[in-house]
Amino acid sequence: MVRVKPFIRPQQLRSALTTINSRCAFQPSIQPIRASSSSSAQPPAIPSPTPFIPDVQTFLTVIGRGLSQHASKFPTWEALFSLSSDQLRELGIEPPRSRRYLIQWRQRFRLGQFGIGGDLQHVEDGKADLKILESDEDAVHPHKYVVNVPAGRSVGECSVEELSRVRGFKVQGAKTIVGPYALPVKDGEGARISITEGMWEDRRGHKVDGGERRRTEVRYKKRIAERREMRERGEL
Repeated sequence: MVRVKPFIRPQQLRSALTTINSRCAFQPSIQPIRASSSSSAQPPAIPSPTPFIPDVQTFLTVIGRGLSQHASKFPTWEALFSLSSDQLRELGIEPPRSRRYLIQWRQRFRLGQFGIGGDLQHVEDGKADLKILESDEDAVHPHKYVVNVPAGRSVGECSVEELSRVRGFKVQGAKTIVGPYALPVKDGEGARISITEGMWEDRRGHKVDGGERRRTEVRYKKRIAERREMRERGEL
């Protein structure tokens, strides 16, 4: 009997089948990849103007640092609160610390973190009248509160809904209202607060001898200059 030699050995056949199965098992599936779009990002919230801060000019005036000079660069209230830092740079808001300062105050305003007078409800031409409201709960020691009333009206002429208490002011003595930017009126009844440049401004610290980083260099140069002047006067 003649033996027929196989064309493929059993080991080679198993190896070939294993390779084919592994390729089929790990064949990657081609699925469409959805590209992320920037349009899906939430746009910044646009806060509503307030009676005390009704427009762009007033907002930039009260936060200070000379930003009121850029008021004409913002066509709308929405533009003021929606432009990014790069867009503010293109408008010419310089230096960078001014842009950061503006963006910080925009966020504060969104959160309702106003400066002095931000909670005033009755404002006319940038001015608000403050009056004293006496509580009749204690006839011996009545409590006195500072309230904001419509222009030209007294506390007695206003309804309860028209009276709004304000933060940052108090009554001193019998009828004196004290607080930032509060000026007494002529008739002595209450006080008045007006929009003022920089009334919400965060004051920067004053650098002494060039600040911490340059202090050693600046003082060294000062000593050299002082010794030069002393030699010229013949004191050395």
